[in-house]
Amino acid sequence: MKYRETLSLSWNNIRSNKLRSAITIVIIALGIFALILIITAITAASNSLTSSFSTLGANAFSIRYKDRNIRFGGPEPSTSKSKKGKRERKSNMGIPITYAEAMEFKQRYTFPNAKVSIGLRGPFSIVANTNSKKTNPDINMFGGDDNYLELNGYNLQAGRNFTQNEVQTGRNVCFLGSGVATRLFGDNPLKAIDAIVSLDHKPYRVIGVLEDKGSSAFFNTSKIVVTPVNTVRRLLSGQNPSYTIAVQVPDLNLMDVATGEAIAEFRPIRKLNVKDENNFFIDKSDSIAESMLTSLGFLQTGTIGIALVTLIGAAIGLMNIMLVAVNERTKEIGLEKALGAKGSDIRRQFLYESILISILGAAVGIISGVLVGNLVALLLKTGFVVPWIWVGGGILVCTLVGLLAGLYPAIKASKLDPIVALRYE
Repeated sequence: MKYRETLSLSWNNIRSNKLRSAITIVIIALGIFALILIITAITAASNSLTSSFSTLGANAFSIRYKDRNIRFGGPEPSTSKSKKGKRERKSNMGIPITYAEAMEFKQRYTFPNAKVSIGLRGPFSIVANTNSKKTNPDINMFGGDDNYLELNGYNLQAGRNFTQNEVQTGRNVCFLGSGVATRLFGDNPLKAIDAIVSLDHKPYRVIGVLEDKGSSAFFNTSKIVVTPVNTVRRLLSGQNPSYTIAVQVPDLNLMDVATGEAIAEFRPIRKLNVKDENNFFIDKSDSIAESMLTSLGFLQTGTIGIALVTLIGAAIGLMNIMLVAVNERTKEIGLEKALGAKGSDIRRQFLYESILISILGAAVGIISGVLVGNLVALLLKTGFVVPWIWVGGGILVCTLVGLLAGLYPAIKASKLDPIVALRYE
C-alpha cells in the first residue's frame, strides 16, 4: 500500500468519526492553547515594559536611591546571608538622593567625555490647558537640566533646549510631549512655540515640542511635560523627593569602568564608610530588561508545566480512543490483510491517524492561542506577536504525543490474525 493511500485512508477514518476526533482534538488544543496564549502575552508584555523602562541608551546608566523592583512572581532573590545583614541593608534603603548630592556628583564626576543629567519626577495626572483647550488629567511632569533630553532619549520636534540660566533659576518654561502639543495646538508643533499654557494652574511658556518616541500601556511618552529641575524642585518644596542621576559615556565598552567610577565617586557623597553597603542603585538599560524577563520567566515556567500535564492527559485519552478504534475496525483490518495489506501498512495507518489528530489539535491551539494572546498586545499597544519558536515546539511536541499515543494501538492492530479478524463480530 502506498504512503499516499495510507494517509488518505487515515484521514477518511478521522472524518468518519467526527465527534470522537473532535473531542480528542479539543483536549490536545487546550494544552497548546494555554501555552501559546501565555507565551504570546508574556512576549507582548515584555516588549511593552522594555519600551517603557529602557529610556536610556545602551551606553547610559542611571543612579537611583532604590531599585525599580520589577517583579511579577517567583521567589524574591536572596540578598543576605544572615538576618543581621538583612537588617543592616534595610536600614540603608529608602534614603532619597538630595539635590545637593546630585549636584555634587555632577561636579565631581570627571569620567572622560561623559555627560551627566539630573532629573526629578514632578506632579502627575495633571491638566494642561490654554484659554480654549485642555487635556485630560493624565499628564506627567518631569524636571530636568540641559542634558535631560539627550540622556533620556528625547528629540526636539520644534523649539530649543533649556539654557543653563533657565535651569539654575527655575524659570517657568517647558517642553510639551507630542500628544499634549497635538491636543492643545493641533498638528502643527510650531504653533506651540512661545505659547503660554497652564500646567496644574500655573503658567508656563512653551519653548519646545518633543518627538514621539513610542508609548505603551505602562507609560505614555507623548503625554508629558518637561520643565527645569529647579522649577519642579520649587513645586515640591516641603517634601523630600529623590533625584535621579543619568550618566552617558562615549563608548559602550567603557560602561563597566564608568559605573565603577560612579560608585566610587558617589559613596563618599552619600557619607558611606568602607564597610557600608551602597544605599543607591545603578540601573542599566540591559539589566532592567533582564530583570523583567527573569520575573516573567516564572510565569512562563508554570505555564509550560500546566501545558505538559494537559498534553499527558491528552496522550492517554488519544491512546484509549485509538485502542477503541482498533476493536471497532478489527473486521476491516482483517479484510485489508486478506487483500494483501502488510502489517507495516496497518501500523502506518493507525500511526498516521493518531499523528493527524494530534497535529490538528496543535493547529487549533496555536491559532487560537496567538489570536487571544494578541489581545494583550493590542491593549499594550505593541505590534502583532507570533512566538515562532514556541509554535514550532508545539507542533513538534504534539507530533511526538500523537506518535507515542498511537504506537501501541498501531502495533496491536498490525499483529491481528486476518482469519480471526474476519470472524470478529
